[in-house]
Amino acid sequence: QVQLVESGGGLVQAGGSLRLSCAASGRTFSSYAMGWFRQAPGKEREFVGAISRSGANRNYTDSVKGRFTMSRDNAKNTVYLQMNSLKPEDTAVYYCAADGGRAWATVSPDPRDYDYWGQGTQVTVSS
Repeated sequence: QVQLVESGGGLVQAGGSLRLSCAASGRTFSSYAMGWFRQAPGKEREFVGAISRSGANRNYTDSVKGRFTMSRDNAKNTVYLQMNSLKPEDTAVYYCAADGGRAWATVSPDPRDYDYWGQGTQVTVSS
């Protein structure tokens, strides 16, 4: 069992930055690939990015490439999402998720592959 708690959301102007954190419980954090997803009002949950168990492999959806960066600190059981050059269309609730079925260096963009989810943190970008 893994519990995930996101933090760092808030209100920011377009062009600004935020860093989201996701703290995981338990001592097996490195066993999980981690993902970030988001859901805007009236829309389906969408993949934002994922990072492999080792941290060496990362994958992002096209709309955030070059603006968002994921990282993880396995010693602190925490994964981060650094968001720069934010746009109003980035407004959503952001969720982190843990994927326990992933090989060391692989990631998945499919939310069905993720076993545990956080409660979400709101990110609002004003124009």
